[in-house]
Order: sequence, then C-alpha cells, then structure tokens
Amino acid sequence: MKGVLKKIEEEILYCRKCNLWRERKNPVVGEGSWEAKIMFVGEAPGANEDEKGIPFCGAAGKILDELLNTIGIKREEIYITNILKCRPPQNRNPKEEEIIACSPYLDRQIEIIKPEIICCLGNFSTFYIMKKFGLKDKIQGISKIHGKVFEIRSLFNSIKIIPLYHPAVATYNVNMKSFLEKDFGVLRSILE
Repeated sequence: MKGVLKKIEEEILYCRKCNLWRERKNPVVGEGSWEAKIMFVGEAPGANEDEKGIPFCGAAGKILDELLNTIGIKREEIYITNILKCRPPQNRNPKEEEIIACSPYLDRQIEIIKPEIICCLGNFSTFYIMKKFGLKDKIQGISKIHGKVFEIRSLFNSIKIIPLYHPAVATYNVNMKSFLEKDFGVLRSILE
C-alpha cells in the first residue's frame, strides 16, 4: 500500500493537469498513516504548506494539532490531505476545473487508505466528499451541517463523514474555536 501512495506522490510531483503547477514551490500530497482510520481533507495548501510541502503546517495546522490533542489523537495516527495538491495564488478558492483535475488523486488516496471516518475541513471539502459519496441532497453550507455525522454503508464497509469548519476560521475569529472543539467532541464520541 505504501508503494501505491508513493506512486501517487510521484505523479503529483510531475502533474501538469491544471495551471497551479506553474507557481507552486512544493505540491502537498498528504501525510500520516496509510492505515489511518481517520482521514482529514482540506481544500488546498496555503503559503506555509507550499513552502514546506507539508499539509496543515501553518497557523491552521497548529489549531488542528491542538484540537487533535483535546481528543487524544496523534497526528501520526491520521492521514491529512487536501482536494487540491497545489496552492491557488493568494489562497483564493479552488476553481471547479482545478478540483476536476486534481480530485482523482484524492479519490485514489481514499481507496488505498480506506478510512472509516472522513473529516471534511470547510465547504469545498464537504461539498466534494458528500457529492462523491452520494449525499448531494444533504449538502448545505458548513454553518448548517458542521459536526453532523453522515454514514454511508456499502456491501463491504461503512464510512462516517463529518463536515467541520476549517481550522483557519479560528485564526480569523477566536470565538470559532469553541465550535471546532465541540465538533471534535463529536469525533471523540464516535471513536469511543
């Protein structure tokens, strides 16, 4: 399995499917355990991530680490990635054509890791994952569905999808941290 993830990483390093590769310093593939039960999916790398090639290594990453600590999860136990693997200029929102070009990498990461829980960080991630798993009719803005658990059952397994506010919201509005903590409490209760 590790070898297959490595192959995806190499493909991403040389990817030219959209124009984001032109300005990137480092694509951000993802990191963590390839045996993770929990996968966190953000929307796209920011400036710090682009600089280091590591997901969630800036201010939002510090908040994510704090939230994980509050529920007793180590970062190495999960897998963290984004829909887009390259940073959009000025941290703008991902464009539809960029999501279409890049999302097959995420789809393959999900297939390989087979998480039991997918935590969607923010609107773009939530919309993409919910649509992918046949929950299009349940999609609403993140402020309406954050912290709710959607379960998908198939013949072989079940996956719980939990939309969450993106940790970056707490860097802009300190009051949002309490919403994030409460939502991470939902994740803890599922794990118990």
